[in-house]
Amino acid sequence: MTNFTPSPDHAGAFRAALGLFTTGVTVVTANSPRGPLAMTVNSFTSVSLDPPLILWCPARVSARHDAFVKAEHFAVHLLRDNQIDIARHFARQGEDFADMTWRTDYHDVPVIEPCLARFDCTTENVVAGGDHSIVLGRVHRVSTNDGQPLIFHAGRFGGFDATP
Repeated sequence: MTNFTPSPDHAGAFRAALGLFTTGVTVVTANSPRGPLAMTVNSFTSVSLDPPLILWCPARVSARHDAFVKAEHFAVHLLRDNQIDIARHFARQGEDFADMTWRTDYHDVPVIEPCLARFDCTTENVVAGGDHSIVLGRVHRVSTNDGQPLIFHAGRFGGFDATP
């Protein structure tokens, strides 16, 4: 067992410890003055059922941060286990949708199809959260499909074995 107090001297160890929490993999999309944007995100969670609220957290150092926190509408896509390429693509850059199957929704937000689930949201609030921003979204439409989720654990993508 390793013990440490989170500090700049232990930033790598802190990040590695957080990475031991297995998360789903999402891609968040929005429209911006530059055009459609996307970002791969694992800092996504439900907040409330009534009203229907979710949150996600873009890094403040991201070149896409400001466009996302200023967006009135956005979509969160839960990726399927066969969509690792999409996750990797939008982790590196977020303006190239050329090889994606996508369309715009009724709020002009780019939506990727198919995905395991999609949450169409309106930005409710944005607050500072250290080196990230916390974007609270009100969900106004949900779409779901069959499939298995793409997961992220200890710096690697993987699948989920649903065998009992």
